[in-house]
Amino acid sequence: MSQSFNLFTGDLITYRAFRYFTPTTNVMRSILVCFLILLFGTSSHAQNRTDNQTCAWYMYFGNHRISERIGLHTEYQWRRHTVIDYWQQSLMRVGIDYYTKAGPIITAGYGWIRSFPYGDQPIAYPFNEHRIWQQLVLTQAAARFSFHHRFRLEQRFLERKTINSKGDYETDEFVFRQRGRYRFFVAFPLNRKQMENNTLFLAAYDEVMIGFGGGIKQNVLEQNRLYVALGWRFNANTNIQMGYLNQFIFKSNGDRENNDVFQLALTYNLDFRKN
Repeated sequence: MSQSFNLFTGDLITYRAFRYFTPTTNVMRSILVCFLILLFGTSSHAQNRTDNQTCAWYMYFGNHRISERIGLHTEYQWRRHTVIDYWQQSLMRVGIDYYTKAGPIITAGYGWIRSFPYGDQPIAYPFNEHRIWQQLVLTQAAARFSFHHRFRLEQRFLERKTINSKGDYETDEFVFRQRGRYRFFVAFPLNRKQMENNTLFLAAYDEVMIGFGGGIKQNVLEQNRLYVALGWRFNANTNIQMGYLNQFIFKSNGDRENNDVFQLALTYNLDFRKN
């Protein structure tokens, strides 16, 4: 029987189902091979233009337990072009978490995103996106390492605008797109043998985003995000991370965008079961 480890609470959960998702199994190897094929196969058809830019994302995350099985996910990301000067994106998510008896966490929710023109390849106008999303999170511990596997599906409704008779942009329709995401996250405590209160830790992840369904044009692979950071776990409900994210975007017209992103993230969870 395998054991899973909740990164920031330190609680151990045992369940048999997770053994099918460990990094050493054929299932995980097959998933990673598929992503690598998509990565190199798609990028080889892209045009040569790649623009490099600097951004900063300031983020808050909270998973609040309402009962033994149900929780509330809250999230806001203030994404800026350069360090703080200009808007890149405003992103808000809410969702309902379901904590299964076996250990994995299932979430479904809604996201509101507003994107802005920025950088060397600016979009024509600011636009809104309404997003429905579902995800499955699996966790595992191996020695001092903690692993997270996050599988997410997104149904996206993207605002498309046209110019009216006055020369202003106005909403014409919302275009439907779908995307799948996989993130592999690992953390390692530096000043203690395990993740507990007042622990300095190293965190890293890679996330791949794949578009599917109608409306997908030149690139199936939409983004790859590679992240490394230092974090401090204050207690079971609070931690902070500061680090670097490389966001590589494959655009539908074949152009590419490489963003060097400074990230500062606060996680603060509430547990209403105590009341």
